Amino acid sequence: MKKQIAILGSTGSIGTQALEVISEHPNDFEVYCLTAGSNYKKLALQAKKFSPSSVVIADEEKYNELKDLLSDRPDIKVYAGMKAIEEIVEATPIDMVLAAMVGFSGLSPTIHAIKAGKKICLANKETLVVAGELICRLANENRSPIIPVDSEHSAIFQSLSGEGDNKIERIFLTASGGPFRNFSLEELEKATVKDALKHPTWQMGEKITIDSATMMNKGFEVIEAKWLFGVNPEKIEVLIHPQSILHSAVEFSDGSVKAQLGVPDMRLPIQYAFSYPDRLSLEGKRLDLLKQPLEFFKPDVKKFRCLSLAFKAISLGGNMPCILNAANEVVNKGFLRNECSFLKMAEIIEKTMEKVPFIAFPSYEELILTNSEARQRASELLN
Repeated sequence: MKKQIAILGSTGSIGTQALEVISEHPNDFEVYCLTAGSNYKKLALQAKKFSPSSVVIADEEKYNELKDLLSDRPDIKVYAGMKAIEEIVEATPIDMVLAAMVGFSGLSPTIHAIKAGKKICLANKETLVVAGELICRLANENRSPIIPVDSEHSAIFQSLSGEGDNKIERIFLTASGGPFRNFSLEELEKATVKDALKHPTWQMGEKITIDSATMMNKGFEVIEAKWLFGVNPEKIEVLIHPQSILHSAVEFSDGSVKAQLGVPDMRLPIQYAFSYPDRLSLEGKRLDLLKQPLEFFKPDVKKFRCLSLAFKAISLGGNMPCILNAANEVVNKGFLRNECSFLKMAEIIEKTMEKVPFIAFPSYEELILTNSEARQRASELLN
C-alpha cells in the first residue's frame, strides 16, 4: 500500500524536495494533500503534477485565483484558510504529515495532526521551540511518532537507531557556520541582506537562511534536540563544521561516538523520515572522504549572540523559548526589509526576552498570548 502524505508548506524548499522524493518512489508514496501560504501559482502547478485529493492555500485572498487555475481539475478539492489546514491533516486516509510550514504558523496544524494520531515528519523547528513539552506530551498520549527531518536531528535519530536505552553522554550538533563564519564583529556591523543570503552549503528559504547566518537556527536546533531526545542542554555541544559532511553525532557512556555522514542533500533526511525504519535508494552524489578534510571549531558566541540567547531561553524554560522565537521572527523580517542591522537583531531579541512576562508552565492559550505580546514588543523595539 502506498503511504498517503500531506505536505504542509509544499511550495517551500523542504516541500519541493519532498515532492522530488515522492516522484522517485511512486510505488511507495502518494500525495494526499498539499498546502501553501500564498504562492498559489506554484501550488497549482504542483497539484496538476501530483494530483492530490485536495489543496489548501492559507491566504484566503488567493482562493479564487487558485480555484481558477485548477478549474480544469474537478478531482482536486480547493480550500483556503488556516482552519482548513488544521482540518485537512485529520483526514482518515493520511498516513503521515510533513510539517514544513515556516514559523509559529506551523504549530496549530501539527497539534491537530498529532491529535489525529498521524506520523509527523517534522521540519518546522518552531513547533518544538515554542511548545516542546506540550508537543511531546500530546505525541505520547496519541501515539503519534515524531520523526525529525532536519539534517542534524535526522543524523542524531539515525545514530540512536538500535541503541535502546543506552545512556547518551553528549550530542554533537554540527553547524556550517553560515556565510559569516570568518567575519569580524566590525564586518558584521556592515553585513547586508545580500551577504546573509549567500549560504555556503545549503539552498534554503530566506527566513531559515537568515537564521543560519545569525546561528539562531542552531539555537533552535539545540532546543529541538532537548525535546526530541530527552537530553539536557548542557549535554548538547555545538560544533562549527564548514564541510557539512558529518551532520551530527552522539557520544555514549562508554566513549563511543556514532555519527551520520553524507553529502549535503536534504532529500536524504526527508526520505528517511518517510520510509523509516526502511532505507530506500536515492539518486545523487555519493560521499568521497578522500576529497577534503573534516574540520571542527567552537562557535564564537560573542559574534553570534543569538546562539547564546537560545541556550538561555531553554535553560529558563517555560514560555521563554516562545518569546525568543516570536522576537526572532519579527527581527528576521525586519532585517530582510532593511529595517535593522545584522547585529541589532540579537539586541532586540534580548530586550524582548526581558520585557515579556515569564510563565513557568504555560498552557497552549498562554503560549498564543505570549507569542502575540512578544511580537508586539519586538516590533516596538524594531521601530
